[in-house]
Amino acid sequence: MDYGAEAIVRHRASRGKISIASKMKVETMEELSIAYTPGVAAVCMAIHGDKSESYALTNRGNTVAVVTDGSAVLGLGNIGPEAAMPVMEGKCILFKGLADIDAFPICLGTQNSKSIIETVKYLVPTFGGINLEDIAAPRCFEIEAALQDLGIPVFHDDQHGTAIVVLASIINSLQVVGKKIGDVKIVFSGAGAGSIASAKLLIEYGAKNIILVDSQGIVSKDRTDLNSTKTEMLAITNPDNVSGDLAKAMQLSDVFVGLSAGGIVTQDMVRSMSPGAAVFAAANPTPEIMPDLAKAAGAAVVGTGRSDFPNQINNSLAFPGVFRGALDARAPRITNRMKTAAAGALAGMVAKPTPECIIPWSLDKAVVPAVSHAVARAWQAEHGH
Repeated sequence: MDYGAEAIVRHRASRGKISIASKMKVETMEELSIAYTPGVAAVCMAIHGDKSESYALTNRGNTVAVVTDGSAVLGLGNIGPEAAMPVMEGKCILFKGLADIDAFPICLGTQNSKSIIETVKYLVPTFGGINLEDIAAPRCFEIEAALQDLGIPVFHDDQHGTAIVVLASIINSLQVVGKKIGDVKIVFSGAGAGSIASAKLLIEYGAKNIILVDSQGIVSKDRTDLNSTKTEMLAITNPDNVSGDLAKAMQLSDVFVGLSAGGIVTQDMVRSMSPGAAVFAAANPTPEIMPDLAKAAGAAVVGTGRSDFPNQINNSLAFPGVFRGALDARAPRITNRMKTAAAGALAGMVAKPTPECIIPWSLDKAVVPAVSHAVARAWQAEHGH
């Protein structure tokens, strides 16, 4: 099937993927008087007296705004807010279908960080959470950091959804090959939002040797062209200050995580890795190296970002359950402990990891309950509730 052509046909036929449904029947004048005027005035005044009542008397506590500026959509790049809408609608139907969260696409007509920050702040009275999506690095770091004290969880999925699934995949892949997180060398192809957040979470979990590689080579102290985010990462990555290209970085590495571009990893690069290597080539739609080639070159465990191969590294394993847990716990933010708990829950869903199965499928209905309960428990444990 030509998925692109079929997607155009179906999206045109249904005019997008989402709609709004009513929870209350409004078929009689009495029902209208309760749902709208005059009855609704009492509801308004109850919330006016106690703003927290908005969580009980409206749908606010089960809503998430999916906010983008269209600057880094999938692998398509800066295609703008209108063209980002189909992806945001897709995100919303995953929120609803997997976690029963009512999500709304908010595609902003600005790529100015200050304007985005201010706009999201103005949205807070309406939503229970904010999912930032497809905002280019390094602006995404600044935007998310400025929005952590709003009183509702703000989560940049391209960073932390990726990090949670990468950590879960590495936990189980190391179990398969009998290695420990503190002993392995992990190489990231790509030094954008997903790679940097993943590296930070892995280090929090106990990783000691991580190397980031961008389009110009290894992120090292010898580079003079690094932005401030990559420069800051040198304090916790590349402990031996290795310089060179991706091929150099992958020599004797134990784990490769590709969050960059298709077809850039050769079989010789995989052969240069340590025995029992794990290769997660997650670029979409074309992986850094195809699974059969990676396996033939000696990789013990292989994963991709695609749904037509085993071990799919996909954010949809993380964000529905993370937000479900955060909303249920009324957590005002999503902490590292909650992210690590989410990764542990995902990894724990595979009782006996094998090379062909280190992580559950994205549409497994057991994923959201497992992740959401772990996230809610982590918040409660962290804050003594």
